[in-house]
Amino acid sequence: QVQLVESGGGLVQAGDSLTLSCAVSGPTFSRYAMGWFRQAPGKERDFVAAINWTGSSALYADSVKGRFTMSRDNAKNMVYLQMNSLKPEDTAVYLCAADTIGIGYDYWGQGTQVTVSS
Repeated sequence: QVQLVESGGGLVQAGDSLTLSCAVSGPTFSRYAMGWFRQAPGKERDFVAAINWTGSSALYADSVKGRFTMSRDNAKNMVYLQMNSLKPEDTAVYLCAADTIGIGYDYWGQGTQVTVSS
């Protein structure tokens, strides 16, 4: 059983930075591709970033490219999302997801709220 727990959300002002963390329990975390998604009220869940199992390659949504950085620490079973230059439109619940068998994200966390005030 794989469990994901996000933390680090909060209320910040536009232009501030915030780092989200995702703690992952699972026997082979270092083999999982990981992703961050976000969902704003009344909107669909959107892709934010993804990272491969080694951490050597990451992808970003155009809306966050250059501002957000995803990383992982396989020794600690942790995934991070460093968010800089936050904008009000970044306000959402941010969810961590794991792709454990290579066919899509099959485990999800409960999410952490990020609110950016203007």
